[in-house]
Formats: sequence, C-alpha cells, structure tokens
Amino acid sequence: MASGARSAAPAGRSDVRTGALQGNPSWVAALLARSWALPLARLALVSAYLIGGIDKLAHFHDAILEQEHFGLHPGALWATLAIVVELGGSFCVVFNRLVWLGAGGLSALTAVAMLVANNFWSLTGNARFIALNGFFEHLGLIAAFIAVTYLASGAHQSHDKA
Repeated sequence: MASGARSAAPAGRSDVRTGALQGNPSWVAALLARSWALPLARLALVSAYLIGGIDKLAHFHDAILEQEHFGLHPGALWATLAIVVELGGSFCVVFNRLVWLGAGGLSALTAVAMLVANNFWSLTGNARFIALNGFFEHLGLIAAFIAVTYLASGAHQSHDKA
C-alpha cells in the first residue's frame, strides 16, 4: 500500500469473495463463497440474451420481422446486430473476459429495447402498465450489467485494501 493506509480487512481476507461477503449472514456468505456462485449468476444474468440470440439465429426471418415490428429498419441489419451483441456479449460476461465490452453491448441493446418496445409514455390502460413494468425490468438489467462489470474490474478490491 503506497498510501500508507491500513487495510480495513483482516489479514488474509483481501480476497474478493471474503472482502465482499463481510456483513452478510453466514449462510449467505457460505453460498456466495462457492466457486460456482458467480459463474452461475453471470450465466443466469445473460440467459435471456443467450436464448434470444440462438433463437434469432435459428429463425432469422422472424428476427427480421421482430425488428421491423418495432420500427427498426432495415430489419436484417438490426437482427444481425442483435444476434452478435446477444451472443458475443453473453460469452464475454459468462467467461468473465472483456466483461466491460459484453456488458456494455448488452446494456446498449437493452436500452434500445426499452425505448422501442416499452414506450409506456405513449400508451394507456393495461398496455401502459405492462410496458412500464417492462421498462423498469430492463433498467434493472442494465444496473446488473454495471454491477457485473464493476465486479470483473477488481475496483471493489481497492476498497478492501485502502
């Protein structure tokens, strides 16, 4: 520590998992400390994008029609971009490589989807209710991508060591 500051973490506890787990109930800490917990959480986070990308690839014509339905033209270009981002971004997040790029791409795709498919501000009644919920569910996914990028960056480790 070049700053001379003392570590707030007990000796030997600067590992990302133990440092991040302090303050949680012991059963939560034990679950999160499992070697499979974060990889499984990353897979769960991107699961809809993986399935969506594979489905769009397998049914490309339908993917084109979906993009055009939401006013994205040319549909083939937008469908191709969606497939590349959904699959490529998901692989980055799942394999914990270039997470900033994968999560950033998935966040951008999600933001576009929020604006074109969940335009609650122009709807009324039950349609508005459904779109409003979808909009904020997508916003939560973007927040989760920010969190997974933060975790992958190791920036949180400096808080344990500062």
